[in-house]
Amino acid sequence: MQIYKVFRADEWAQLQQDGQSRGAPVDLADGYVHFSTAEQLGETLSRHFAGAEGLVLLACDADRLSDDLKWEPSRGGALFPHLYRPLSMADILWVRDLPVRDGVHQTGDLA
Repeated sequence: MQIYKVFRADEWAQLQQDGQSRGAPVDLADGYVHFSTAEQLGETLSRHFAGAEGLVLLACDADRLSDDLKWEPSRGGALFPHLYRPLSMADILWVRDLPVRDGVHQTGDLA
C-alpha cells in the first residue's frame, strides 16, 4: 500500500541534501513523520496546506517502512500512518510536484 507525505520545496531540498529527514516542523513537534493514505490526502492538503504553492508529494510503500510505521487515530478517529524514524531517500517510491489549480492541489493519479 502506498502512503503519502507532503513537503514544502525547502523541506524536500533538505531531504535530498541530507539523505534523510525527521520531517516538517509539525513532524518534529509531534515526534514522528506524518503520512496520509490516498483517501486522507485531499483533506490533509485542504486543512494544512490550503493554497500553498511549491509543494511536493512523496510516495512510500507502507510495508517497506516495517515496524517503524504505526497506524494511529487522528482526525475523526481515522487511523493515520506515522513513521517513528527519519524518512530516507531510499524509502521514496516517487515524487511529484503538487500544482494548485482553482485553489485545489492537483494530485493526479496516485498509482
